[in-house]
Amino acid sequence: MTTETNPTGGQPQQVNLQQIAQQFMSGLQRHFDMLAFNLASREAVQEEVFNRHVNAPRIMPAAPRHQNFEQMQAYARDLLVRQVIGDSLNLIVTAMNNAHFFLSLVKTTNANKNVSADAQKAAQELQKIFIPAQLDEKFNRLEKDYGIMCELEDSITSLGFVMQVLMQQGGVVKAAQLDEQGELVVELKSIGAQNTEGSDNQPNGKLIDVRKVFRENEAVVFSDVELQLVLVSVGSFADSLFKSVAEYARTVQEQA
Repeated sequence: MTTETNPTGGQPQQVNLQQIAQQFMSGLQRHFDMLAFNLASREAVQEEVFNRHVNAPRIMPAAPRHQNFEQMQAYARDLLVRQVIGDSLNLIVTAMNNAHFFLSLVKTTNANKNVSADAQKAAQELQKIFIPAQLDEKFNRLEKDYGIMCELEDSITSLGFVMQVLMQQGGVVKAAQLDEQGELVVELKSIGAQNTEGSDNQPNGKLIDVRKVFRENEAVVFSDVELQLVLVSVGSFADSLFKSVAEYARTVQEQA
């Protein structure tokens, strides 16, 4: 669906849901490709090459605090995990904010393509409330105001806890992050093989859930592939969200 807004009184500006979704997924792919590049670079780096770059300027800002190759490997890995989780949460919030603005326009215009000044103002007021809301409140508002249940909501909330663990607790899980079963569970989307009835009997890829479970006093550790699956899961979440938004718009339009 496309709506036309006129925020400045000039030419109408289109808000196209499909374009929003495509731009988001393109940006997510760049994050995925950059992660793969970083993982490949980390795998290929050699100690002598690291030392050559360290010594190339023949001076350091604080030489006594210089870390060796093994120390920097561990630090770089920790930094990469925090970056991937943080970027994933930012991407999720961006998808939800974009989706909500489109939903608010649909709601205030009753799915009319042309957006009046009053309808746009009303949508912007709703957006002002939504943007600063915490993640759990965003989920609640999407469900309460538009009937949208977000796939992977629990796991996305768990990613928020994981980020808290990494940033505030030295990477060690505490009781505050655990559920009633004493676990911090992140469900990641992966690809599983499913045989079809085709003549060549080739396996057909299907998304499956992979549970990543942490318990109290355990360190948060993700493998390289699991980090990549975090971004795959973000893509699965966004795809489901944008499809739900499109369905909401169609329903409102049909009832208008």
